[in-house]
Amino acid sequence: MGFGEWYVRRGRINRTTWWLHYTLPIAGLGLLATFADAALGYPVFSSTVEPGDVWAYLGGPLSTVVSLFTLVPSISSSVTRLHDRGHSAWWLLWMLVPLVGWLVLFIQNGFLAGHPVPNRYGSPPGQLTAY
Repeated sequence: MGFGEWYVRRGRINRTTWWLHYTLPIAGLGLLATFADAALGYPVFSSTVEPGDVWAYLGGPLSTVVSLFTLVPSISSSVTRLHDRGHSAWWLLWMLVPLVGWLVLFIQNGFLAGHPVPNRYGSPPGQLTAY
């Protein structure tokens, strides 16, 4: 799999691919960026926020860059995982529901098995498509 295919994924992916190729690496990059920002002196772990201190809200410049860089693959992988479950990308709107929405998507993407048969989004991951 090349970088372009990783960055914008199409079709369907299984739970293992979602965890090992997207969720864990993206979370690891975010954690490393947060520690790097803290080492550079940005108040990422501060409990007090000075008025006008934009980095306290954004998390520091490295965290911001990593977040923006990984936004597309994060959304893309969630959509392809939802496709494996037979759901449309409209399910991402669950993220707008406070406290519960992210949990619904996390359970859908990370813990529930996909459809074992072809659906409107293609064949199951690992199964060749007959033309």
